[in-house]
Amino acid sequence: MSERASERSNAAELDRGILAVRRVRSVREADSRLGLQRAVAERRTAGARVAALRQRLAGTSAFTTGETSEFLAGRADLAALGEAVRAAEAAWETSRTLTETARSAWQADRARLAAIDLLLERRVAERRAERERREARELDDLAAQRWLRARGGA
Repeated sequence: MSERASERSNAAELDRGILAVRRVRSVREADSRLGLQRAVAERRTAGARVAALRQRLAGTSAFTTGETSEFLAGRADLAALGEAVRAAEAAWETSRTLTETARSAWQADRARLAAIDLLLERRVAERRAERERREARELDDLAAQRWLRARGGA
């Protein structure tokens, strides 16, 4: 096995635990991102329902003439429509809260994943720096040996 392959094997062994943590955090981040997407879609749907009901309410005409029963029926329809608008607005507000909660959860999960990625990058950089120091030492030793040979042979 080459020295680099050995280093990679040792690095993989050293990072096995943190890579497992990264996989778990990656799954959590993906799940919370999907949850946020679902919450945003539900919010849009609730907003569209509110808009449709408000438009329907605005489109109703005022009672001008007719039978008392028609007036009472129209009034009951308006009351039911008003109640539907209030319920839809309450659902829309609830969806806002759920969306904000989902966004916060996703941001926290994303930050946790980024922290693990940063830690892994630092470990890679430390190993690279150590390898470069080791190679520089070896090159210095080789240069010193060459210099000694050249000096001794002169």
